[in-house]
Amino acid sequence: MTTHRWMGRALALGGLVLSTGAPADEIAFSAQEMAAWETRAFEGQTRYTVVRDNGVEVLEANARGQASAKYLEREVDLSETPYLHWCWKVDTRYAGLEERTQAGDDYPARLYVARKTGLLPWQVQSVNYVWSSNQPIGARWPNAFTDRAMLLALQGEQSAVGDWRAQVRDVSADYQALFGEDVSEIDGVALMSDGDNAGGNATAWYYGVGFSDSPTPPNCPG
Repeated sequence: MTTHRWMGRALALGGLVLSTGAPADEIAFSAQEMAAWETRAFEGQTRYTVVRDNGVEVLEANARGQASAKYLEREVDLSETPYLHWCWKVDTRYAGLEERTQAGDDYPARLYVARKTGLLPWQVQSVNYVWSSNQPIGARWPNAFTDRAMLLALQGEQSAVGDWRAQVRDVSADYQALFGEDVSEIDGVALMSDGDNAGGNATAWYYGVGFSDSPTPPNCPG
């Protein structure tokens, strides 16, 4: 793939018209709503379906050497709802990858936020929260294709697969830590499970994605 195409993949939301969401103390997305988000394909299509886990609807992402993202363009005022929260789990890690290289830029699960920094399609900054296969929890590094996307491993090489994990992130604090910039709003959110670079197969599940004014973690299924 060309670098230009991969820049689009790393940033996911560039070059699109944005919609504005009304201020709220909480923004929550159901599995059905996430399944209806726009799809951006990069190499084939990851299969996204709504399934039940312990009686709760969750979004299942099944990647068999493919890469496509589900994304929502929406302005989120971080002064109103600063905390991004969600639950996720995966069924496997990718063995033998070097995730800091272009050939190893595959993740069984990732969720990211983006903000526009200009009018041009590539003028976008994104924070990618990833379930890493071989990095320790807390590791951070620039995307192998562009330094306008920073990756942060929230789950890593020691994380058990098959278990739900709850996550809460202060998005402004992460932008400050990763880019050294004060950010008061973002312009979109996306999720993706992919395995196209190395031909990996993985299934991930997402639940409880949203923004709120509280750092309380979500209750995960089961």
